[in-house]
Amino acid sequence: MRNIEPSHRQKAAKRVLVMTAVEAEREAVLRGLRGAEGIEVMLAGIGAASAAARTARALAACGPYGLVVSAGIGGGFAGKAEPGSIVVADAIVAADLGAETAEGFSSLDELGFGATRVPVEARLADRLCGALLEAGLPVWSGPVLTVTTVTGTAETAAELSARVPGAAAEAMEGYGVAAAAAIFGLPMLEIRTISNLVGPRDRSAWRIPDALAALETASSILGEVLLQP
Repeated sequence: MRNIEPSHRQKAAKRVLVMTAVEAEREAVLRGLRGAEGIEVMLAGIGAASAAARTARALAACGPYGLVVSAGIGGGFAGKAEPGSIVVADAIVAADLGAETAEGFSSLDELGFGATRVPVEARLADRLCGALLEAGLPVWSGPVLTVTTVTGTAETAAELSARVPGAAAEAMEGYGVAAAAAIFGLPMLEIRTISNLVGPRDRSAWRIPDALAALETASSILGEVLLQP
């Protein structure tokens, strides 16, 4: 891991709010940031509803911010992101927000009730991917799916992959964080480090310590990227 030496002279160009679901993720991000100023890490809770509410509260009470980041561990789609790798979202997608119909699933977009896809700050996401690759880390760029129920079967994994072509990872908070950021007109990033493959649940195969270690490393490099002029 490349180190960021803490310094009161070092500040992110804009104040950044990083939201993680649980304390273990928050601690990993903080270790990686190594005291870089201007980047604050708060808890979103689990699920999109909690993430939206807590992110909106933080933005209203503690702002102004210039960027919001959803960060944590998640599941990777086979052939896209293997356990231990890093995914930088190129879009944040509420993958199961919609309705079941006789013809199958219809997204909120298809129903005409809103949008399920939130764009990310593409230039910054590209810079982060480049820095991770330069550091020799396994990194993927692709849609990160927000789901309300973690996938537990191969059939659902295949359905989600077909529904969102190129899907790289799934988690439970990104869309909620992004929805709050959008209300405040703020750009967004999502970073997920992979603990397991999306599909049949096999807790014995989950690599949570490896994913948290990768999150720490990714956060170190995120800090470097944000500190660049």
